[in-house]
Amino acid sequence: MKPTSATLVIGATGTTGSRVTAGLAAQEIPVRAGSRKATPVDGAQAVRFDWNEDATWDDALDGVGRVYLVPPIGSSDPAAVMLPFLRKARAGGVHRAILLSSSAIPAGGPAVGQVHEELPGLFEEWAVLRPSWFMQNFTGDTPHARSIRDEGAIRTASGNGRVGFIDAADIATVAVHALTDEQAPNTELVLTGPQALSYDDVAATITEVTGCPVAHQHLTFEELRDRWAAEIPLEFATMLAGMDRAIAGGAEDRTSDTVQRLTGRAPGTLRAFAERELR
Repeated sequence: MKPTSATLVIGATGTTGSRVTAGLAAQEIPVRAGSRKATPVDGAQAVRFDWNEDATWDDALDGVGRVYLVPPIGSSDPAAVMLPFLRKARAGGVHRAILLSSSAIPAGGPAVGQVHEELPGLFEEWAVLRPSWFMQNFTGDTPHARSIRDEGAIRTASGNGRVGFIDAADIATVAVHALTDEQAPNTELVLTGPQALSYDDVAATITEVTGCPVAHQHLTFEELRDRWAAEIPLEFATMLAGMDRAIAGGAEDRTSDTVQRLTGRAPGTLRAFAERELR
Protein backbone atom coordinates (compact mmCIF):
# COMPACT_ATOMS: atom_id res chain seq x y z
CA MET A 1 0.00 0.00 0.00
CA LYS A 2 1.36 3.42 -0.97
CA PRO A 3 1.89 6.00 1.79
CA THR A 4 -0.89 8.58 1.79
CA SER A 5 0.90 11.24 3.81
CA ALA A 6 3.71 13.24 2.23
CA THR A 7 7.36 12.27 2.46
CA LEU A 8 9.84 15.05 3.16
CA VAL A 9 13.16 14.59 1.38
CA ILE A 10 15.84 16.76 2.93
CA GLY A 11 18.65 17.58 0.53
CA ALA A 12 16.32 16.99 -2.40
CA THR A 13 18.71 18.53 -4.91
CA GLY A 14 21.73 16.54 -3.67
CA THR A 15 23.40 13.33 -4.79
CA THR A 16 21.05 10.89 -3.07
CA GLY A 17 18.16 13.22 -2.29
CA SER A 18 17.49 14.06 -5.94
CA ARG A 19 17.35 10.37 -6.77
CA VAL A 20 15.13 9.56 -3.79
CA THR A 21 12.77 12.37 -4.79
CA ALA A 22 12.61 11.06 -8.36
CA GLY A 23 12.02 7.50 -7.17
CA LEU A 24 9.12 8.53 -4.93
CA ALA A 25 7.59 10.77 -7.59
CA ALA A 26 7.77 7.92 -10.11
CA GLN A 27 5.52 5.92 -7.77
CA GLU A 28 3.14 8.90 -7.48
CA ILE A 29 3.87 9.25 -3.77
CA PRO A 30 3.41 12.81 -2.44
CA VAL A 31 6.87 14.34 -1.99
CA ARG A 32 8.01 17.55 -0.34
CA ALA A 33 11.43 18.40 -1.76
CA GLY A 34 13.36 20.26 0.90
CA SER A 35 16.31 22.46 -0.04
CA ARG A 36 17.78 25.78 1.08
CA LYS A 37 16.49 27.57 -2.03
CA ALA A 38 13.24 25.62 -2.42
CA THR A 39 14.47 24.55 -5.85
CA PRO A 40 11.69 23.14 -8.09
CA VAL A 41 11.92 19.37 -8.57
CA ASP A 42 9.80 17.45 -11.08
CA GLY A 43 6.94 15.57 -9.45
CA ALA A 44 7.47 17.14 -6.02
CA GLN A 45 6.40 20.16 -4.03
CA ALA A 46 9.44 22.34 -3.41
CA VAL A 47 9.79 23.67 0.14
CA ARG A 48 12.49 25.74 1.77
CA PHE A 49 14.48 23.83 4.39
CA ASP A 50 17.67 24.81 6.16
CA TRP A 51 19.09 22.84 9.08
CA ASN A 52 20.44 26.06 10.54
CA GLU A 53 17.17 28.01 10.26
CA ASP A 54 14.57 26.38 12.46
CA ALA A 55 11.97 28.86 11.16
CA THR A 56 11.91 26.74 7.98
CA TRP A 57 11.11 23.50 9.77
CA ASP A 58 7.37 23.83 10.43
CA ASP A 59 6.38 24.56 6.84
CA ALA A 60 8.61 21.74 5.57
CA LEU A 61 6.96 19.27 7.97
CA ASP A 62 3.36 20.25 7.19
CA GLY A 63 1.40 17.10 6.31
CA VAL A 64 4.51 14.89 6.43
CA GLY A 65 4.49 11.33 7.78
CA ARG A 66 7.92 10.14 6.61
CA VAL A 67 11.26 11.83 6.19
CA TYR A 68 14.56 11.14 4.44
CA LEU A 69 17.39 12.76 6.36
CA VAL A 70 20.60 14.02 4.80
CA PRO A 71 22.79 15.59 7.53
CA PRO A 72 24.10 19.15 7.19
CA ILE A 73 27.18 19.07 4.97
CA GLY A 74 30.50 19.79 6.63
CA SER A 75 29.17 19.87 10.18
CA SER A 76 31.28 18.15 12.85
CA ASP A 77 28.29 18.16 15.24
CA PRO A 78 25.14 17.50 13.18
CA ALA A 79 23.27 16.18 16.22
CA ALA A 80 23.11 19.72 17.62
CA VAL A 81 20.59 20.72 14.92
CA MET A 82 19.25 17.37 13.80
CA LEU A 83 17.97 16.10 17.14
CA PRO A 84 15.82 19.18 17.89
CA PHE A 85 14.36 18.88 14.38
CA LEU A 86 13.66 15.18 14.82
CA ARG A 87 11.89 15.76 18.14
CA LYS A 88 9.72 18.39 16.47
CA ALA A 89 9.04 16.04 13.56
CA ARG A 90 7.99 13.21 15.87
CA ALA A 91 5.74 15.48 17.91
CA GLY A 92 4.17 16.70 14.66
CA GLY A 93 3.21 13.23 13.45
CA VAL A 94 6.21 11.93 11.49
CA HIS A 95 6.36 8.21 12.22
CA ARG A 96 9.15 6.96 9.90
CA ALA A 97 12.64 8.41 9.53
CA ILE A 98 15.37 7.14 7.21
CA LEU A 99 18.82 8.55 7.97
CA LEU A 100 21.73 8.73 5.55
CA SER A 101 24.93 8.00 7.46
CA SER A 102 28.17 6.29 6.44
CA SER A 103 29.72 2.84 6.63
CA ALA A 104 32.64 4.53 8.42
CA ILE A 105 30.50 5.87 11.29
CA PRO A 106 28.83 3.44 13.74
CA ALA A 107 25.97 4.21 16.10
CA GLY A 108 27.30 6.43 18.88
CA GLY A 109 30.32 7.37 16.78
CA PRO A 110 31.36 10.88 15.79
CA ALA A 111 29.20 13.33 13.85
CA VAL A 112 26.04 11.65 12.52
CA GLY A 113 26.75 8.60 14.70
CA GLN A 114 25.13 10.47 17.58
CA VAL A 115 21.92 10.89 15.56
CA HIS A 116 22.04 7.21 14.59
CA GLU A 117 22.16 6.27 18.26
CA GLU A 118 19.09 8.37 19.12
CA LEU A 119 16.91 7.53 16.12
CA PRO A 120 15.36 4.23 17.35
CA GLY A 121 14.19 5.93 20.54
CA LEU A 122 12.48 8.72 18.63
CA PHE A 123 10.61 6.80 15.92
CA GLU A 124 8.60 3.60 15.75
CA GLU A 125 9.76 3.07 12.16
CA TRP A 126 13.29 3.86 11.09
CA ALA A 127 16.44 2.84 9.28
CA VAL A 128 20.00 4.09 9.09
CA LEU A 129 21.62 3.76 5.67
CA ARG A 130 25.38 3.27 5.99
CA PRO A 131 26.71 3.35 2.43
CA SER A 132 30.33 2.92 1.50
CA TRP A 133 32.11 5.55 -0.61
CA PHE A 134 30.07 6.89 -3.55
CA MET A 135 31.09 6.16 -7.14
CA GLN A 136 29.90 9.72 -7.79
CA ASN A 137 33.05 10.90 -5.98
CA PHE A 138 34.76 10.45 -9.36
CA THR A 139 32.37 12.67 -11.33
CA GLY A 140 31.13 16.26 -11.38
CA ASP A 141 32.96 18.90 -9.36
CA THR A 142 34.27 16.67 -6.57
CA PRO A 143 37.97 16.87 -5.60
CA HIS A 144 38.73 13.47 -7.14
CA ALA A 145 36.90 14.37 -10.36
CA ARG A 146 38.81 17.64 -10.67
CA SER A 147 42.20 16.02 -10.12
CA ILE A 148 41.34 13.26 -12.59
CA ARG A 149 40.40 15.80 -15.27
CA ASP A 150 43.12 18.34 -14.57
CA GLU A 151 46.07 16.17 -13.57
CA GLY A 152 45.24 12.55 -14.38
CA ALA A 153 45.55 11.68 -10.70
CA ILE A 154 43.58 10.41 -7.72
CA ARG A 155 45.23 11.36 -4.44
CA THR A 156 44.46 9.45 -1.23
CA ALA A 157 46.03 8.26 1.99
CA SER A 158 44.28 4.89 1.67
CA GLY A 159 47.35 2.95 0.54
CA ASN A 160 46.34 -0.41 -0.90
CA GLY A 161 43.16 -0.57 1.18
CA ARG A 162 39.96 -1.52 -0.58
CA VAL A 163 36.47 0.03 -0.62
CA GLY A 164 33.10 -1.35 -1.73
CA PHE A 165 32.25 1.71 -3.83
CA ILE A 166 28.51 2.12 -4.42
CA ASP A 167 26.45 3.98 -7.00
CA ALA A 168 24.21 6.65 -5.42
CA ALA A 169 21.40 5.30 -7.60
CA ASP A 170 21.53 2.06 -5.62
CA ILE A 171 21.52 3.96 -2.32
CA ALA A 172 18.44 5.87 -3.45
CA THR A 173 16.63 2.71 -4.50
CA VAL A 174 17.19 1.23 -1.05
CA ALA A 175 16.05 4.50 0.54
CA VAL A 176 12.80 4.48 -1.46
CA HIS A 177 12.11 0.92 -0.30
CA ALA A 178 12.90 1.86 3.30
CA LEU A 179 10.52 4.82 3.06
CA THR A 180 7.64 3.06 1.33
CA ASP A 181 7.66 -0.65 2.19
CA GLU A 182 4.84 -1.64 4.53
CA GLN A 183 7.37 -2.78 7.13
CA ALA A 184 10.22 -0.41 7.92
CA PRO A 185 13.69 -2.00 8.20
CA ASN A 186 14.10 -0.86 11.83
CA THR A 187 17.83 -1.51 11.62
CA GLU A 188 21.03 -0.16 10.15
CA LEU A 189 21.82 -1.14 6.58
CA VAL A 190 25.42 -1.30 5.35
CA LEU A 191 25.37 -0.63 1.60
CA THR A 192 28.17 -1.47 -0.82
CA GLY A 193 28.72 -2.21 -4.45
CA PRO A 194 29.49 -5.74 -5.63
CA GLN A 195 33.30 -5.45 -5.37
CA ALA A 196 35.85 -4.11 -2.91
CA LEU A 197 38.40 -2.15 -4.94
CA SER A 198 41.60 -0.26 -4.18
CA TYR A 199 42.12 3.22 -5.58
CA ASP A 200 44.74 1.64 -7.83
CA ASP A 201 41.91 -0.52 -9.21
CA VAL A 202 39.71 2.55 -9.63
CA ALA A 203 42.42 4.44 -11.52
CA ALA A 204 42.98 1.45 -13.81
CA THR A 205 39.24 1.11 -14.54
CA ILE A 206 38.84 4.81 -15.35
CA THR A 207 41.92 4.66 -17.58
CA GLU A 208 40.54 1.66 -19.49
CA VAL A 209 37.06 3.13 -19.91
CA THR A 210 38.05 6.68 -20.87
CA GLY A 211 41.35 6.04 -22.63
CA CYS A 212 42.92 8.84 -20.55
CA PRO A 213 45.73 7.78 -18.18
CA VAL A 214 44.82 8.12 -14.50
CA ALA A 215 47.20 7.22 -11.65
CA HIS A 216 46.62 6.77 -7.94
CA GLN A 217 49.07 8.92 -5.98
CA HIS A 218 49.69 7.63 -2.45
CA LEU A 219 49.83 10.40 0.18
CA THR A 220 50.51 10.24 3.90
CA PHE A 221 47.78 11.06 6.40
CA GLU A 222 49.45 14.39 7.09
CA GLU A 223 49.79 15.29 3.42
CA LEU A 224 46.15 14.57 2.73
CA ARG A 225 44.97 16.37 5.87
CA ASP A 226 46.89 19.49 4.87
CA ARG A 227 45.50 19.40 1.31
CA TRP A 228 41.95 19.20 2.68
CA ALA A 229 42.64 21.91 5.28
CA ALA A 230 43.37 24.38 2.48
CA GLU A 231 39.67 24.14 1.51
CA ILE A 232 37.75 23.13 4.64
CA PRO A 233 38.07 23.54 8.44
CA LEU A 234 41.01 21.64 9.96
CA GLU A 235 38.79 19.50 12.22
CA PHE A 236 36.77 18.25 9.25
CA ALA A 237 39.92 17.81 7.13
CA THR A 238 41.45 15.69 9.89
CA MET A 239 38.34 13.52 10.06
CA LEU A 240 38.34 12.94 6.29
CA ALA A 241 42.03 12.10 6.21
CA GLY A 242 41.44 9.76 9.13
CA MET A 243 38.84 7.90 7.08
CA ASP A 244 41.47 7.29 4.41
CA ARG A 245 43.85 6.03 7.04
CA ALA A 246 41.14 3.63 8.24
CA ILE A 247 40.71 2.37 4.67
CA ALA A 248 44.45 1.66 4.54
CA GLY A 249 43.97 -0.46 7.64
CA GLY A 250 41.19 -2.52 6.02
CA ALA A 251 38.15 -0.89 7.66
CA GLU A 252 36.16 -0.70 4.38
CA ASP A 253 37.32 -3.95 2.78
CA ARG A 254 33.88 -5.59 2.62
CA THR A 255 30.78 -6.07 0.55
CA SER A 256 27.18 -6.62 1.62
CA ASP A 257 24.11 -8.18 0.02
CA THR A 258 21.78 -5.43 1.24
CA VAL A 259 21.02 -3.84 -2.14
CA GLN A 260 20.18 -7.23 -3.68
CA ARG A 261 18.12 -8.29 -0.68
CA LEU A 262 16.02 -5.14 -0.41
CA THR A 263 15.61 -4.22 -4.08
CA GLY A 264 15.74 -7.58 -5.83
CA ARG A 265 18.61 -6.58 -8.11
CA ALA A 266 22.37 -6.55 -7.83
CA PRO A 267 24.18 -3.24 -7.26
CA GLY A 268 25.97 -1.71 -10.21
CA THR A 269 29.69 -2.18 -10.82
CA LEU A 270 32.27 0.61 -10.99
CA ARG A 271 32.98 -0.26 -14.63
CA ALA A 272 29.31 0.06 -15.56
CA PHE A 273 29.17 3.37 -13.72
CA ALA A 274 32.29 4.67 -15.48
CA GLU A 275 30.96 3.61 -18.90
CA ARG A 276 27.72 5.46 -18.17
CA GLU A 277 29.12 8.61 -16.58
CA LEU A 278 32.71 9.11 -17.77
CA ARG A 279 32.75 8.30 -21.46
